[in-house]
Amino acid sequence: MLMTLSRGLGLGLGDHVLKEALGGDGLEQLLKINYYPPCPRPDLALGVVAHTDMSAITILVPNHVPGLQVFKDERWIDVNYVPDAVIVHIGDQIEILSNGIYKSVLHRTTVNKEKVRMSWPVFCSPPGEMVIGPLQQLVSDESPPKYKAKKYKDYAYCKLNKLPQ
Repeated sequence: MLMTLSRGLGLGLGDHVLKEALGGDGLEQLLKINYYPPCPRPDLALGVVAHTDMSAITILVPNHVPGLQVFKDERWIDVNYVPDAVIVHIGDQIEILSNGIYKSVLHRTTVNKEKVRMSWPVFCSPPGEMVIGPLQQLVSDESPPKYKAKKYKDYAYCKLNKLPQ
């Protein structure tokens, strides 16, 4: 994953620009375990409501029970389960650094009527004190900054508490 960040994700940036903008070797990883028990009325419940991840990148390992959906072209699309594959989401911090060139993935999860669904996301985020804002190489008169620079911990606090950014 850090190798991908070091290549600038196709933004025309030099080696290691994104990696360093996210904290270099200080990039933090947080593993979360999601457990969705069977639900007798899956038509009335969601596993997790629609959201984007506040991380830079999320690496998701799902089990064999489908339930991840992404929002694309004004509709929800089921993500197919591929054995032994991982899913990578671009998160809010990449959207901010890229000044909106890359978009954070809007997604949600559904529940299954008969089977337990589990997933193991690893959130890759900058250290809390790291200031994240649009990269200067991607800002110009034609493309002014779309996001305010702020410490990641302040961004996370606002996102978690549903406060304006």
